[in-house]
Amino acid sequence: MVGKRRKARGEGRGARGALVVIVGQTAVGKTSLSLQLAAELNGEIISADSRLFYRGLDIGTAKPTTAERALIRHHLIDICEPDEIVTLAEYQRLAYAAIDEVLAQDRLPILVGGTGQYVKAVVEGWGIPKVPPQPRLRRALARLGSEELARWLSELDPEAAGKIDPRNVRRVIRALEVTLVRGRPISELQRKNPPPYDICMIGLTRDRELLYDRIDNRVEAMMQSGFGGEMERLYQAGYSRQLPALSGLGYRQLYAYFDGEMSLEEAVDRIKFETHRFARQQATWFRQDDPRIHWFDLGEEGVETAVLTTIRAWLKNESKI
Repeated sequence: MVGKRRKARGEGRGARGALVVIVGQTAVGKTSLSLQLAAELNGEIISADSRLFYRGLDIGTAKPTTAERALIRHHLIDICEPDEIVTLAEYQRLAYAAIDEVLAQDRLPILVGGTGQYVKAVVEGWGIPKVPPQPRLRRALARLGSEELARWLSELDPEAAGKIDPRNVRRVIRALEVTLVRGRPISELQRKNPPPYDICMIGLTRDRELLYDRIDNRVEAMMQSGFGGEMERLYQAGYSRQLPALSGLGYRQLYAYFDGEMSLEEAVDRIKFETHRFARQQATWFRQDDPRIHWFDLGEEGVETAVLTTIRAWLKNESKI
């Protein structure tokens, strides 16, 4: 079916193709369901989880196993070392390239992840100014103080100032940095250009308490599977705890344990607590897109079949989501 749609509309990113997007909170069950969908729909999985980029960060990120990746082809996993950075602009470019590659093979691309910013960047076609960090400029701006920074942004880019919380100094500085370097307001550079795909968005959810239980059980399973040893190897390799790779859930808490700031038991409890909070933040982020996302509760019987039926109907143009 996907192949017929593709051939009827031509090749290349200029032609429209089908893209399925699976979103949901951490530990909700995205990996398992996406593997099933990919097998049933002749699909390949494109990761939209920023924690899966890094080689060597396997257990703590709940990365798909080698066996799972051998069964279904995955994209944008293990693409860099822990001390490298994948910017949002780079991710967007790589994701579009992966989607087009899958479509060119007459297969269905399935974008899967819980990093809402990365999903939106792809689905909505965010304009992402390609301005690398300017350390000297950032330091100079930081010395101005939050009130003066907010005033500057209001003068130079009122639209951006209206969208950015002035208490979020990091975002205000970034907006000013881009505006000053490019000579154009960041709000103008960030105009959206939706990609040429027909998109079906599926959201997965569970009862909050049941989700918390799944999170806690997964953390315990990670520890039993050698998460501590994985973190120790990274620690002994000299990777800084300030790296984005090691600022993620689990890694930063275990880093604190290895630095003697807390006991292992305290670190594990902190991982669970912080992951609960992160799951709540994810729910808030994705619920903002309610009109575009078709939600399914994975705690309900037969939900996997319902998701598959919904996507197949959409592919046949029998329904619109």
